Amino acid sequence: MVSFKVSVVSTSPIDGQKPGTSGLRKKVKVFKQPNYLENFVQATFNALTPEKVKGATLVVSGDGRYYSEQAIQIIVKMAAANGVRRVWVGQNSLLSTPAVSAIIRERVGADGSKATGAFILTASHNPGGPTEDFGIKYNMENGGPAPESITDKIYENTKTIKEYPIAEDLPRVDISTIGITSFEGPEGKFDVEVFDSADDYVKLMKSIFDFESIKKLLSSPKFTFCYDALHGVAGAYAHRIFVEELGAEESSLLNCVPKEDFGGGHPDPNLTYAKELVARMGLSKTDDAGGEPPEFGAAADGDADRNMILGKRFFVTPSDSVAIIAANAVGAIPYFCSGLKGVARSMPTSAALDVVAKNLGLKFFEVPTGWKFFGNLMDAGMCSVCGEESFGTGSDHIREKDGIWAVLAWLSILAHKNKETLDGNAKLVTVEDIVRQHWATYGRHYYTRYDYENVDATKAKELMGLLVKLQSSLPEVNKIIKGIHPEVANVASADEFEYKDPVDGSVSKHQGIRYLFEDGSRLVFRLSGTGSEGATIRLYIEQYEKDASKIGRDSQDALAPLVDVALKLSKMQEFTGRSSPTVIT
Repeated sequence: MVSFKVSVVSTSPIDGQKPGTSGLRKKVKVFKQPNYLENFVQATFNALTPEKVKGATLVVSGDGRYYSEQAIQIIVKMAAANGVRRVWVGQNSLLSTPAVSAIIRERVGADGSKATGAFILTASHNPGGPTEDFGIKYNMENGGPAPESITDKIYENTKTIKEYPIAEDLPRVDISTIGITSFEGPEGKFDVEVFDSADDYVKLMKSIFDFESIKKLLSSPKFTFCYDALHGVAGAYAHRIFVEELGAEESSLLNCVPKEDFGGGHPDPNLTYAKELVARMGLSKTDDAGGEPPEFGAAADGDADRNMILGKRFFVTPSDSVAIIAANAVGAIPYFCSGLKGVARSMPTSAALDVVAKNLGLKFFEVPTGWKFFGNLMDAGMCSVCGEESFGTGSDHIREKDGIWAVLAWLSILAHKNKETLDGNAKLVTVEDIVRQHWATYGRHYYTRYDYENVDATKAKELMGLLVKLQSSLPEVNKIIKGIHPEVANVASADEFEYKDPVDGSVSKHQGIRYLFEDGSRLVFRLSGTGSEGATIRLYIEQYEKDASKIGRDSQDALAPLVDVALKLSKMQEFTGRSSPTVIT
């Protein structure tokens, strides 16, 4: 057994190491600066209680992006020096963010050990490579991201750090080969276990879904399937789950070899960046993939916690997706057969889920943006299914959003709806059929998001100030609206969203400005990133339509009057100097 010594390295604070709930994200060249990663890792160890470090088991892995391998070797050496008992690493450094959450919650080592936390190396849907992004975040023993009480401590520690211990003579660990490597240090034994990235996660998915019914769907000549991992870590799971377990054709997998630069692409599962999948599904305005599109398509981001769901020539909005999963979960997914504890969405996400909750008599929660708010509800047994408009969907099986889970949920719903149609001549119930039937039952929430990026921060704050001031006189607001578009409904209420967590009583203020209309429509304005590069104004526009004869309209046509109202009410062009947004989602 190789022994190692611990040395103490002098360091000094480095500016700008404030983590969010998604951790610390910077360019690779920043992370490669002397002591940059080491300072942050030690600041994290120092923010944890001693029992979460000394003698503990930690997971260290990520999405495989550039610099991951070197970062893992550094963190392993620092873990050894800090008295950690063992480190678990996914083979080739690969573990999706949802898989890390599952491993913390579910995995038991051969010696009965359980993980108390994890360093996840990811910058999520941001590009990777030598000139692109790297990231690190810490997840707690419940499998969820560190709460603000911990991330605040980490940040404070980065501002005062003077030294860190490291086992510099610890040999490089081979993370490409499954097995346990043991070392002897000043405080005793230290193990590094490299294990199969997919085993624990696949086992969990098989306990949630009826794989046999999904397999029957995928084997039907009526049903065709396509999955795009965008060269992210989802590729480490796609072949195992979709091909080996569920019998899909190898050719149905796109970009499923994980690459440290994501193949030069942007691993963000949306209609802009998942170009190859969008073309194959018959949704591209320019590229024609040729042939008949598959019945079902899906994509993942870099760390596999986000998802995009597509039907043949049909896009499912994330807001509709979570509502449809919730509406069908009890009948289609065995894990939920005894009912849902409750459902939740982020405030900017459309109210499609609210209508489902009301109709099914479910507890419903509207929370600020940030997965930790869902985690609190789930830990308290108050929420089963949740989602956000930024392509994140999940359930209480883990404490992160889960892209592959969402795909399996949709395949389960399709299998359930097609129980009687796969044999014989009956027509397949398609993704589009399911969505349109949902709209017919619950109404349709036409929805779009306008992003105005790098706006002058002072002007952005003035715009938000105007919107708050207008809320003091709703009759005046409704008079302005009628002057713009008489057919738009009156505003029934307006506020600045504030959330009191029903679990821990914490209050989150200034979470966005809301205008709620009498017909269920909404306008939401949020400000983010008031940094040196200016601010981003996000405008969410939602038109609710219950009339079954009007639910098939083009989304932009249906939203046009409300868009016009939003832009004129907020004086968007006047404040920003922009005649159009940077991005429309």
